Amino acid sequence: MTRLVEKRTVDMQIIGDWVEPHTRVLDLGCGRGALLGYLMQSKQVTAVGVDLDFHRISACVQRGVTAYQGDMLSFMHEFPDRFFDRVICSRTVQELDRPTDVILEALRVGRTVTVGFVNHGYWKNRVDALVRGRKVRNEVYTTEWFESRPANPLTIADFEHFCVTKRIRIARRAHLAGNWRSPRHILPNLLAGYALYDLTR
Repeated sequence: MTRLVEKRTVDMQIIGDWVEPHTRVLDLGCGRGALLGYLMQSKQVTAVGVDLDFHRISACVQRGVTAYQGDMLSFMHEFPDRFFDRVICSRTVQELDRPTDVILEALRVGRTVTVGFVNHGYWKNRVDALVRGRKVRNEVYTTEWFESRPANPLTIADFEHFCVTKRIRIARRAHLAGNWRSPRHILPNLLAGYALYDLTR
């Protein structure tokens, strides 16, 4: 198992533990549908995804996952309040042009919103930036700047400040070390490489 696949597996297992069986789930930025496919098999959820990339949507369809190509905000506008039991935004929030609008709309259409992201405040990221003076590259950020997608990296402290500012309740959280396996309960903004949150109103 590659390091990337191992990380994705841990990510899916934690989210899977949080998802109730036989519920309605929307995945924003669903990619190739790996997470939704996993939830459909393990929790028998009714799943739908949305992504801008046509090739990823095609991969979802081949996997048997219902998915739509398009803008996630426009897609959510079509649904009534609390239509979904859970909206997932896993490793997508740092790439959004309008993260506030997306998360608030997700909280409208979903009873719970799960957000997962790489913690830019992880200590190795800080050291790399200070010592090397270049784009961070380590076990958390594994690519060169010209291969990277995140346009708006955030920290755990940034995200929790956002939740306070927007009066969003954090129902539960999971902070993992840079290996994405070991829990980090103390100083997570410094010691955690990845974070997952369950949000409600």
